[in-house]
Amino acid sequence: MSINLSTKNIIKDWTDYNNHLNIAYYILIFDLYGAEVLMNKFKMGEQSAKTKKKSTMIVESHIVYHREVHENDQVNINLIYFDHDSKRLQYKIEMIHREKKYLASTIEFLSLYVDLDKRKVIEFEDEKILIMDKYIFDNYKNFNNNDLKFSTKLKK
Repeated sequence: MSINLSTKNIIKDWTDYNNHLNIAYYILIFDLYGAEVLMNKFKMGEQSAKTKKKSTMIVESHIVYHREVHENDQVNINLIYFDHDSKRLQYKIEMIHREKKYLASTIEFLSLYVDLDKRKVIEFEDEKILIMDKYIFDNYKNFNNNDLKFSTKLKK
């Protein structure tokens, strides 16, 4: 099971001379249409960065490419795992070919919560912890914790 965050059409500008999605655009898609969607749900995205000067910064990632996607393919960007401690977020996102249903790629992120004025890692406010904990509680049955790389880095 997974939680759909968005669906994207692979455009020509994202493909390379091998006639498939270029490596850089996997990261772009996972970031803009996966991570950013998730951060907005937790009130830690662009709006928070601009108004409260608090946001997240990815400090580590692990990506795996399973199968190619090509121009005009549609892909679903799905959350397959999420957890946090007092300052860190760990989440894993998959890219699924919408029509053929195959796994194209996965990425796991480890992010820190940061005060942008001080450029320093800080703890989540209680409001954010409540939002994330409710999200985990409501969706835990959809999470898959197989093959996670960063679980030991959360300080629970």
